[in-house]
Amino acid sequence: MSLYKSIFIMLTMCLINSGCFYYRGAQQHKTNYREKEKEVLDQILGPGSYDARIRPSGINGTENNPCNVHINIFFRSISKIEDYHMEYSVQFTFREQWTDERLKFNDYGGRLKYLTLTEANRVWMPDLFFSNEKEGHFHNIIMPNVYIRIFPTGSVLYSIRISLTLACPMNLKLYPLDRQVCSLRMASYGWTTDDLVFYWKEDDPVQVVRNLHLPRFTLEKFNTDYCNSKTNTGEYSCLKVDLIFKREFSYYLIQIYIPCCMLVIVSWVSFWLDQAAVPARVSLGVTTLLTMATQTSGINASLPPVSYTKAIDVWTGVCLTFVFGALLEFALVNYASRRQKRPTAPLNEELSSVNSFEMTSIEISDMYRDNMQKKRRESELEHAAALEAADQLEDGTTFPMVVSYYKPLVRDGLSKDKRRCEVHMPHQERRSNCCRSWLSKFPTRSKRIDVISRITFPLVFALFNVTYWSTYLFRQDQDNE
Repeated sequence: MSLYKSIFIMLTMCLINSGCFYYRGAQQHKTNYREKEKEVLDQILGPGSYDARIRPSGINGTENNPCNVHINIFFRSISKIEDYHMEYSVQFTFREQWTDERLKFNDYGGRLKYLTLTEANRVWMPDLFFSNEKEGHFHNIIMPNVYIRIFPTGSVLYSIRISLTLACPMNLKLYPLDRQVCSLRMASYGWTTDDLVFYWKEDDPVQVVRNLHLPRFTLEKFNTDYCNSKTNTGEYSCLKVDLIFKREFSYYLIQIYIPCCMLVIVSWVSFWLDQAAVPARVSLGVTTLLTMATQTSGINASLPPVSYTKAIDVWTGVCLTFVFGALLEFALVNYASRRQKRPTAPLNEELSSVNSFEMTSIEISDMYRDNMQKKRRESELEHAAALEAADQLEDGTTFPMVVSYYKPLVRDGLSKDKRRCEVHMPHQERRSNCCRSWLSKFPTRSKRIDVISRITFPLVFALFNVTYWSTYLFRQDQDNE
């Protein structure tokens, strides 16, 4: 029995030792794929095997075909769109992908999906540039925001985050009811289409972040297109993406249109003030005119000096004209009022001679009317005809003229001596005129000017609003189509 026990113990020890030896061997033969990446990079990018100065071959490794580069853009933010400088600032992730047959490598059964580089100068890069760029920079916080991925098939993916300020030529004829098209253009600088061709990525070439927010614009849509250019050195491949922005009108409605309407309406208050209130009407007219001029200059200060007329220029120009017209209307009223006061001097002398008698307001009005008619109508021939008609009436003879007597200017004691006659032409029927009958309620010409202005100015301004909005909104719809 002791012999069997010894044999069993010896066999058990041998099995344990053999298991330990197999485990150590397996550990020693386990592949370190991080080291394999280093070996692959040294192999494909070694100084003797790869030259970054030589462009890759074309499709399927053909040397005569150009290298095809596929572009993809992801817009992260659009910070500002400036009307005065006609530019906009954008931040995006730029990606381009091409195939370089020299960079193929063994993926070790799918264990190496791709190799990552952070130095763009290690491989050949397309000489792409942004043709409408004004300013730009890369992002290096915390590390440079760039990477290169090399796939086992030789495909290369280059990705980088860029911030650019780009030129955006604008047409401001419909401002602020306009839409603007701002482009991002990318082209090859040195390689012609015989060597390098850019293509948009087939699936979703342009992406935009979901929560994109612009202060005064809305990104309606974007379009991708090709824009190859020919020069005296050859034809160069070019891509462009058009960003279509619609201006938010609510801001301009609150800041420009409503205040201008209020200033125009305030200028109409002058029509309801008494014509003798010269300081009040002058102050109101001058204040509204200066405020409207300041508003107009403030609007133009934020816009470039263009040669054509903008929609906002039409609005501010007409509003300024209405305010200035209200001030001129008071000047006309004041002039008419002073003209009416001149013929009253003889009337004052006549009233002073009879100041011992009581006169009602009706008698004074009749006296004023008589004085005005005498200035316009009386002449030596009319006086003679009037006297002759009076004599014939006393003799009982008929005469085709009708003699009428004025109302006495004073009491009956003086009315006989002051009695006068007036010659009237034969009666002619006149058509009733509502406007004249209504205006006859206002005795003075200056008052009539104020009353007509109260109606004319609002009606003309309302007509202008209908024409303005119908015209420019219709043109905006046409531009959108």
